Amino acid sequence: MNSIVLSVDGVQVEVPDGASVAAAVARRGPVFRRSPGGQPRAPLCGMGVCFECRVSIDGVAQLRACMVLARAGMRVETQP
Repeated sequence: MNSIVLSVDGVQVEVPDGASVAAAVARRGPVFRRSPGGQPRAPLCGMGVCFECRVSIDGVAQLRACMVLARAGMRVETQP
């Protein structure tokens, strides 16, 4: 299977071609982002309903990582 490399919070992450951005963020670390109160957040549903996996992708904020396929060269930021 082919793999691709993208950036998550400035760190290069390799995932299989066809993986979601959520998979790439999970490879980077266990916490997707932190709530305004500092609580760790991660995907709960994996199907775009809970909105806990929101990230910025290539400068576009509030995208659900579980609903976007990873592409080579993407820049993903887990905090605003």
